[in-house]
Amino acid sequence: MSSPAPEEGSYCIDLSAAAHERAGLGRYASALTEAMLAKGAALTAFVNDPRESGLRPPLSDLPTRTAGLSRRRWRLRAAASYFGGPSMDRAFPGIQLFHATEHLLPKLTRANTVFTLHDIAYLLFPEHHLPRNRIYLRTMMPRFLRRADRIIAVSENTRRDALRSYPLDPEKIEVIPEGVEPRFRPDIEREDVADVRRRLGLPERFVLSVGTIEPRKNHATLVEAYASLRDRHRDVGLVIAGGRGWLYERFFERVRGLGLDGQVVFADHVPDEDMPALLNAAEVFAFPSEFEGFGLPPLEAMACGIPVVCSDAASLPEVVGDAGVLVSPRDVGAWVKAIDRLLGDPTLRAGFGARGLTRARRFSWDVAADRTLEVYRSVLASTRT
Repeated sequence: MSSPAPEEGSYCIDLSAAAHERAGLGRYASALTEAMLAKGAALTAFVNDPRESGLRPPLSDLPTRTAGLSRRRWRLRAAASYFGGPSMDRAFPGIQLFHATEHLLPKLTRANTVFTLHDIAYLLFPEHHLPRNRIYLRTMMPRFLRRADRIIAVSENTRRDALRSYPLDPEKIEVIPEGVEPRFRPDIEREDVADVRRRLGLPERFVLSVGTIEPRKNHATLVEAYASLRDRHRDVGLVIAGGRGWLYERFFERVRGLGLDGQVVFADHVPDEDMPALLNAAEVFAFPSEFEGFGLPPLEAMACGIPVVCSDAASLPEVVGDAGVLVSPRDVGAWVKAIDRLLGDPTLRAGFGARGLTRARRFSWDVAADRTLEVYRSVLASTRT
């Protein structure tokens, strides 16, 4: 194992979500880690169960700690450490600082801790969570947040939610927005776009939405709007890229009820390497989520120059600003109007595409990496003094 820089100590970051390809949480952990590595940071990875790891270089080249436990057993073991069970130090020998990236902080007594808070949707939208997840997070999150030496919130909205919901010291929470990777750009090779179009069976023109199929993502509003749009835009398809999460049965019942069974392309989980080409193939990007801690998909669409229609809820206005069309998440008529205008007006699409490109440049993983490493150094410096 390479030795860390003396002023940095030994930093360990949880890449379990990235290893197991857990959508947004995995993207956050992997992109942030790669950006910190590019700055020469000496990092150790943690993966709770590496047997089915999806990590690729440079992440797979990192020295790795593991508990050798399934995600369920790791969650239970971490919880037990707060209720009289043993601390989790044995899984982290030689580590001075542990960064929890997926809402799970094991109790450590020999290392400082940083905790990334993505959102508190389990409190604000409990009906959108499985009971076991809701109970676990309601029980454990206050303990994780108290235990952490520093909290990173991915948006101002998440920080405000946390301070309203928990008795936290505001000075303990640092807002560090997520970034957009350079590979998300508008000049993807035509051959790559055509290849993704062919492999995924995409229509020539389509509205794209990206997100795990679960109630919070509110795909139901989008398919309702699409059903109304079909008469005016017969040549435009709807593509939803995202694996099945939980509580999705009613959504598919609604698709069938609208007569859209077989009319909507469900691309399932699209590999990360295909996402820039998929976004470049779309005519309009639609993101109707009811709640997001940050909102990477609309940011990545803007970075590709694709016009965005986005929910105006939670943190999303922080990300999209005036570079996209912001719509109330449940107002089907407003979604119909917004998408209809963009599909029918190439000049309007180009204008929003250009504004999106400019807006996306504000969000950088390079900046996020700098600020995260500053948090690490600050935490260790506070401990030494």
